[in-house]
This record gives sequence, C-alpha cells and structure tokens, in this order.
Amino acid sequence: AKNPVAIALAALNTSSVLDQLQETKSKGIPVIGFDSGVPEAPAGSIWANASTDNYNAAGLAAEKMFAQIQGKIEAASQTNPVKIIVLNQDASGESLLSRGKGFRDTMVKLIDEKTSLSKSDIKVMGNTAYIASDSPTSGKKVFIEMVVPASAAMTDATNSAQAVLNKVASDRVLGIFCSNEATVKGLLAATNDGATLKSNATFKDIIVIGYDAGAGQKNAVRNGYFLGSITQDPYSIGFKAVELAYKAYKGEKVADVHTGAKFYDKTNMDDADIKGLLYD
Repeated sequence: AKNPVAIALAALNTSSVLDQLQETKSKGIPVIGFDSGVPEAPAGSIWANASTDNYNAAGLAAEKMFAQIQGKIEAASQTNPVKIIVLNQDASGESLLSRGKGFRDTMVKLIDEKTSLSKSDIKVMGNTAYIASDSPTSGKKVFIEMVVPASAAMTDATNSAQAVLNKVASDRVLGIFCSNEATVKGLLAATNDGATLKSNATFKDIIVIGYDAGAGQKNAVRNGYFLGSITQDPYSIGFKAVELAYKAYKGEKVADVHTGAKFYDKTNMDDADIKGLLYD
C-alpha cells in the first residue's frame, strides 16, 4: 500500500529490507517486527517486536533433549566422544540464529552444571555464525555441531540431514534439534517420513526435537519418531503485531511483546492449550 500509517514486518532475509527501513524511519512510519526481528535495522526504525522468545524456546528444547541423553553424555570420553546436531535452515534470519544460539548455550550450561564434564570437554563446531566468542571450542568429549545447508532449498535441507545420518554411528550422534519446519521436513525426507526413526528401525536411538508444526512434523511427534517439538503461538504473534502497529499509529508508547512457546509431545498434543497452536 502507498503511504501506510504503520507496517507489520516479518523479514525472511533481514539484510534485504534495510533500505526500506531507512525510508520508513525518515518518513516517520511505525514498523512493528513480527515473528522475527531485524538485527541490523537502522536505529529507531523498528518500534517494537511481537515474537516468540526464540532463544529461550530453543533452550527448552535443549532441556528436554538433555534429560534423555544425560547418561550417555556422562559416559563420553576422548576415545568415545558423542555428538549433538543442530540443523538450522540459514545463518541470517534473526529468529533462526536465536534458536540455534539458545539451544547451544543451554546445552553447554546443562552439561557443565549437571554432569561431571565441564565446558573444557565441549566443542561447539560447524557454521561460524552460530559459534560465539565464549563458546567452548577445544573439547574432545562432546561435540555440538551447528549445521546449515548450502541454501534454503528443500533439497539442500534433505542433503544436510542425510549427511548427518550417514555419520550417526561413526560420530555417535545422540540427538538432533531441527530449528524450524524446513529442517524438520529435510530430516523427514531423509528418514522416509520418519520411518527409520521408529523404535525398531535404524536410527531408533536418536532423540529428535523439532520446532513449529505442519502435518509431517505432527505425525512424527504423534508416532514417537520425534521426542516432541516446540510450538509458537502464531495467532498471538499476528494479533499482537497488529495491535502494536495500531497503538504506534495512534501515538501510544509500544514495547516488545513475547508471545510464548510450549513443548508438545504425543502425550499432550491434543490438549486444549496445545492443539489450537498446531497447524497443518
């Protein structure tokens, strides 16, 4: 629309909208970020965000996975190391970066605090966008690999998942966290829609946690192929974004709103407070 009084923005590629944000800022048009933020936005161009706290939501996934693999982590050694995989669709979207970092930091903290191992035993490796300056990078007992496909194309997501699965035995992979629906779809494609994750199949011992929903992911959770997944509240995200945009247009003060996230598995996915959040 020409000359909007406010804009609600969900940027898949945050760097692609920087010029437009500079223009909205110069014109005094309120912009509300929703679903994901714009980390490199010109100062003052984003008035507020309505979104999931992606960092903490992914941290919840790490907590759920750690509870299942703690014993195997405890038994890890330099001669028998273990690996945890984080599949991220890209290394540019703020929501995905926050999820990857939230899972990474929480898993590192849990290993350091809840096992006899320490940060010096952990190595965070893989895509450099997901390795912080304070991330442990020299350990030889637990490897946390941050995987990013060559592109956002479905074929590349599947290829990356397949490459991980090809090394499950040799790398002693304990768990895989898929940080969005696209990486979930890639993993499902590489596992025959989850068939090889069944309790009596090739990858039965891998703990998988997804993010968001979708028919395939819901089926994987319901059948126990995945331990579970993290769901956002898409209705609240959209509602709050429009509400914030209207308030900004009316001259009211606005601030960031976190819209919540929940872990769902086969035992609770039909509960009233979860079911309505799970789209097909």
